[in-house]
This record gives sequence, C-alpha cells and structure tokens, in this order.
Amino acid sequence: MKQITVLLAEDHTIVRQGLRLLVEADGDIKIAGEAKTGREAVQMTRDLHPEVIVMDIAMPLLNGLEATRQILKTFPGTKILILSAHSDPEYVEQVVKAGALGYLVKQSSGDVLAKAIRELHQGRTFFTPAIAKRLKDEFQKATEGVGLRKKKDHQLTSREVELLQLIAEGQANKQIASELSISIKTVEKHRQHLMEKLNIHDIAGLTRFAIAAGIIESSVQSTVAQEVSAK
Repeated sequence: MKQITVLLAEDHTIVRQGLRLLVEADGDIKIAGEAKTGREAVQMTRDLHPEVIVMDIAMPLLNGLEATRQILKTFPGTKILILSAHSDPEYVEQVVKAGALGYLVKQSSGDVLAKAIRELHQGRTFFTPAIAKRLKDEFQKATEGVGLRKKKDHQLTSREVELLQLIAEGQANKQIASELSISIKTVEKHRQHLMEKLNIHDIAGLTRFAIAAGIIESSVQSTVAQEVSAK
C-alpha cells in the first residue's frame, strides 16, 4: 500500500506528536517531516516534496498563510490543509485566497483529520462542516449579485508580509536582517516603505494591523504590546 506523505507544520512539539500518532494510526499516512516555523515548512517542502501539508496558521517567523502562498507558488501541486483554533470568516477567506484546499478547527477529531488528508490527496477540498456551510452560503449570495463584503486590500508583497510579521513579533532590525539574509540598511529601507504604504508610523500600529490582517494572532499581541510599552 502506497502511503500518503505528509508534512506537519506546527510550532508546538506536543501537538505535533499528537497529530503524528493520530494520522499514522491506520497505516496509509506517513509523516515525512515536522516543521516548527513557517519558514521551515517552506524549506522542508523543497527538500521532501510532501503530497499533503498540515499547516497551522499561527506559526513563528512566517505565518501559515504566507508559507502556504510561497509553497504553492513554487509547488502548485501540493495540497495544503490549514489547522486553526479559530473559524472566523476572515481567516477562512484568507485560506481560500491563499490556495489551501482545506480548513479544520483544532477541536476536530483524529478521524476527521485523517479523512481530510485523504480527501485532499485525491484532489478534493475538505472544510469543517460549519465552515463548509458558510462558504456555500457566501457563494450563493455572490451568485445572486449581493456581493461579499471585503476589507481594503493593501496588496502587500510577499517580502513585505514577511517583514511585517517579524516587526510585529518584536524582532530588532539586526535579527530581521539575519532572518531575511539582507543588510540592516535594507531592512530599514523596507520598514520605512512599509510604514508609508500603510500610513502607519509606529510599531504598535503595525502590530495592530498585522493582527487585523491575520498575519499574527492576538496571542502574540499581548507579548509584543508589553515590550512596546516598556520601551
């Protein structure tokens, strides 16, 4: 029996271990690798070529949505299943736009997760029932000419999204330069351009924007906000 090769992208070790036990139980799914950050997920996809990626949204260094975009740009045949603690419409909309084929909330059972992986492997989509219903309802509204309400699209580039996340996570210019393999002067230039583009001129404002845009989650905000206040 040929096994489905899967990459687990989740920053919590105990969660990854649990997911591995759940999905490998039936023998037809094999975990080919485990990534702790979104950037690792991108690199491991290049190295391992997994058929399906189970991707957490809230990943350090590079969030799951941006990692999904980068992976699918290079490897469009990869099937990506997003895991999240949230089922907010904004998150779901971003997942669909990013090109992921599935979305599960973390409260789902192991059987449902394994089923979702198999469905994606076959080229089908798989969404948590409540989300699937919402997508269907929104599609019907759109076809009836009602139109979907959308937030203003600032059209950030992939590099700008990476930079914004690192800034919002509290990384200093030197750390960002090392992470992105660019000079500190280039980081400063990109940061200034980003602030001008968004018309936001302080770190706290960039952090709030990153959370509102789903680039980082509010659990990160509390830590960053404390650091900003302390400066």
